[in-house]
Amino acid sequence: MQKIKYWLSEHPEIVAFRWSPTQSYGSTWSFLVGAITIYIAAATTLHFLLNTLPLHLLRRRRLRPIPLGPIPAVHSLAMCLISAVIFLGTLLSAASEIRDTRWLWRRSRTNPVQWLLCFPLGTRPTGRVFFWSYVFYLSRFLHLLRTFFSVLRRRRLSRLRLFNHSILIVTSFLWLEFSQSFQVLAILITTLIYSAVYAYRFWTEIGLPAVGPVFVVNCQKLLLCFNLVCHLGVLHLHLILKGGCNGIGAWICNSVLNGVILLLFLKMRFRKTKLRDELEGSVSSVHYKNDQNIVKEKYG
Repeated sequence: MQKIKYWLSEHPEIVAFRWSPTQSYGSTWSFLVGAITIYIAAATTLHFLLNTLPLHLLRRRRLRPIPLGPIPAVHSLAMCLISAVIFLGTLLSAASEIRDTRWLWRRSRTNPVQWLLCFPLGTRPTGRVFFWSYVFYLSRFLHLLRTFFSVLRRRRLSRLRLFNHSILIVTSFLWLEFSQSFQVLAILITTLIYSAVYAYRFWTEIGLPAVGPVFVVNCQKLLLCFNLVCHLGVLHLHLILKGGCNGIGAWICNSVLNGVILLLFLKMRFRKTKLRDELEGSVSSVHYKNDQNIVKEKYG
């Protein structure tokens, strides 16, 4: 256990981490904008080519999914393990930070829960928890591969998926750039849920029985609800604490973006529910008509 703690929270590279354009890859605004632009352009181009420009000899196959072999399973397994490592590293690092700075909190009467939700003013993006925040930021780029898997398999490109994945990268970038409050709890719950989701996806990718999309949807609902509660906690602490929370401008921006994602998610769920109800109504109507015809033929 001591070795795990050392490699995940006490290693000199972790303790001495500093978010800066000269020391951290991908830490500039130009990189962020360029990466998201390339992602959206590449996904859109691939979707366009597969759906509108098939070769004449392959037109009969244009709707068939392109076989990807074990690649999605390997990706799900990798993301599951990476998320689990980030969760454990963030948890151990947060515990170490609380241990090392507890003496300073006595003056400001701060407790660990307040620190997890609300960084003190003047907090810099250095040290253990920001190292794992940086790893989480980099892992979001590996997460983007899910979009291309979906396009290759189903020939569909969801605008919600594009927007959601792009916002996740922007959010994690803002966490580091402005030392935003609440990010420690956000990383912990996100990586914990993602570990479960990707473990389930790996389970289904290797051919084991699935429970349907309800598991992933429930995990998404849980994550959204947790974010909402924590955002309310940050707002409460910012209003009652002297000086407020660090990075509150970035927090407001992320709150708006998360609100947009929540609205789009609810809109998508409402549309799917409405479509399912309409299909069930149509099927019931057809069965009713068939039963009426049978009665007429038998008795009439």
